[in-house]
Amino acid sequence: MVLSELIQRSPIRIFEQSINGGLKAGEIGIIASPNGVGKTSVLVQLALDKLLHNKKVIHVSFTKHTHYVPLWYEDIFNELINKKNLENAAEIKNDLVKNRVQMNFNQDGVTIDQILRSLRAMIIEGGFKADSIIIDGFDFTNTDNERISKVKDFATELGVSVWYSCSVADGDSGTQYDKENIPVVLGSFADKIDIVIVLQPKSDHVELSISKDRNSIISKSIAMKLDPKTLLILGV
Repeated sequence: MVLSELIQRSPIRIFEQSINGGLKAGEIGIIASPNGVGKTSVLVQLALDKLLHNKKVIHVSFTKHTHYVPLWYEDIFNELINKKNLENAAEIKNDLVKNRVQMNFNQDGVTIDQILRSLRAMIIEGGFKADSIIIDGFDFTNTDNERISKVKDFATELGVSVWYSCSVADGDSGTQYDKENIPVVLGSFADKIDIVIVLQPKSDHVELSISKDRNSIISKSIAMKLDPKTLLILGV
């Protein structure tokens, strides 16, 4: 299989169609679920799709276990090409690594202005023209409207899309999500969020559903699922 065929057949094409062409420059998207359901895997697969298109990605991690991030990319890439007989797989993997930068921050020890200055320096002074920023491990219980507004303005100015993971506490879904199935932890700044995708564990798979698509508040399943064993996005 050649790379173009792998890209064309990717379930990410279905994902993009479900949200009107995918997350665009200047927009913020959320992948939400309780811990351990597959948020990071989905983010990495969205990032890998960008990388396979020869676009640049900055992966921002707020987790303590940052050494796992490169392993996520390698494991999922290997799963994607498993049994596909992808031509020039080793060369393609090397190109992916060149187009990805990982940045690590402690949310309690750094301000949003400091983070955005670091990102700006990487993109502008460093010449790393990123197409997408992936933000994993961010604690939405420890933020506010001003911080998200600054990220939104930054994304618009620099022409990047921003995907966040959002951890939802275990427990009664009626207390963790509002009536539109949007995590209550997003609170007063939900209007700054363009796309909200919720991962919902089922008996033999993880369902992906859309709760918000720009100005539309909806609740519908996407024609895909997450395999709980490989954590790969699959068509249904």
